[in-house]
This record gives sequence, C-alpha cells and structure tokens, in this order.
Amino acid sequence: MADNNKKSLHVKTGDRVIITAGKDKGKTGNIKKAIPSEGKVVVEGANMITKATKANPAYGIQGGLIKKEAPLDSSNVMIVCPSCEKPTRIKHAVVDGKKVRVCKKCGEQLDV
Repeated sequence: MADNNKKSLHVKTGDRVIITAGKDKGKTGNIKKAIPSEGKVVVEGANMITKATKANPAYGIQGGLIKKEAPLDSSNVMIVCPSCEKPTRIKHAVVDGKKVRVCKKCGEQLDV
C-alpha cells in the first residue's frame, strides 16, 4: 500500500546550512542525517546533548556520558548557497526534464 503522507524537506543530507533559531543560532554545518517523516535534521556539531549510556561488554560498548547531535526541526535551518555563500530560500525549477533546487538569490542550481 502506498504511503500518501510522504513528507519532503527543503534540505538534503550533505547540504551546508545555517541555524536560524534556538541555542545554536548562527552556527553553520553540514546535514548529517535528514528525517523527513518527522520533519527534522541532524546538523554536524550543533544541538549537542549529553547522553548517559550503560556499558555492554558483549558488544564492546563502553558506558559513561557521551556527547552527540540531537535532531532539530528543519524549519530552523536555512540552506547556504555554494556559489553566493549566502543563506537562502530555494525554489524549484525543471531543467532537462528534472526537478532541481535553485537559489532564490543568485539563480544557481543547488543540485549538481
């Protein structure tokens, strides 16, 4: 059965983004993971949390406190255009029969 509730994000894994809201406002980083079903993204080095983990010798996992990135809402990030180096919104255009993302400020393609 087809999933009609499929959500899409304006950013993809590997995109360079700037955070526009929250405790890390103004930080830039690459998207490590995109979670479209929840509308969230994980940005490298941003929204760090401390998590207590229990040791599990069977799997070689050491216990203690670990720092890791937590997901943040995709509406709180803005893509940074690789050509004009500015945070921008995106628009969609059809180029050679393919739908691509385009920078609103300079008109360059984001999907290469």
